[in-house]
Amino acid sequence: MEIIRLEYPLSKIELPPLSIALGFFDGVHRGHQEVILNAKEEGDKRGLKSAVMTFFPHPKEVLRKKKGVKYLTTIRKKEQLIQQLGIDYMFIVEFDQAFSELTPQQFVDQYLIDINVKHVVAGFDYTYGRLGKGTMETFPFHARDKLSFTTIDKIEEDGQKISSTAIRSYLEQGKIQQANHFLGWSYEIEGLVVHGEQRGREIGFPTANVQTEKQTFIPNSGVYIVRILVDNVWYDGVCNIGYKPTFHEIENREQVIEVHILNFNNNIYGKTVVIQWLKKIRNEIKFISLEELKGQIANDVMHALEYFQSKV
Repeated sequence: MEIIRLEYPLSKIELPPLSIALGFFDGVHRGHQEVILNAKEEGDKRGLKSAVMTFFPHPKEVLRKKKGVKYLTTIRKKEQLIQQLGIDYMFIVEFDQAFSELTPQQFVDQYLIDINVKHVVAGFDYTYGRLGKGTMETFPFHARDKLSFTTIDKIEEDGQKISSTAIRSYLEQGKIQQANHFLGWSYEIEGLVVHGEQRGREIGFPTANVQTEKQTFIPNSGVYIVRILVDNVWYDGVCNIGYKPTFHEIENREQVIEVHILNFNNNIYGKTVVIQWLKKIRNEIKFISLEELKGQIANDVMHALEYFQSKV
């Protein structure tokens, strides 16, 4: 897959005729996959190369000056997921103030027609152009018979729309399995292993303290069954997200992510790792003694071992 970054004003680029999926695609969840795969199928039928156009940063950061938008997928992860769908081209449009001022007609002319797009696929609620005034209902007018298009209806399961909003809600509630079901893949975050307080090692359960990018969407506090990717090898583990209330007053602490990797004792400080979330075991609680904490962690580890054993 070829990745092409676009910024306003566009430079002229030579591209083959394209069938393109349009959307922000945060999470590349099952609803997004429907849109993207439809663009690929339409391309195959029409003899066109397949493409995806996404945007960064999120429009909310530019239009509403909303800092700290949390993303389900980094650009790197989004690229990986879209490549797995067999797409030929991925366009990443820099969403800035100048780009946001384009009229719907200018967007269609400059960012679709001028880059040789012949067919467009987007969800029913996709908008484009200044203030989102362009919709899939207005698209035929702006396309001026130079583009054909397909609109994908709402993708639902049990009456609920499969959406990034729903997935965030599940993650906020610790409902990892429901979130993963809507995603169509197990939720992952990337981070750097940094030095922590060494308390895990002191009580017999050493942990990797993982520091993520600030705009990563983190599940809610608690203890989770996870897998962790270290040096391209996946290991089983137990992860605690929280404030370590046994040792600290919560109001004085920042949230930390610590992974106890099962049957592992290597030094991985300074390494970039990926945590894959599988199931929540329990909420984070304050223990009255160190012995009580150690006993609970032993139970959490046993729970994780049984979980992984059941998957063999």
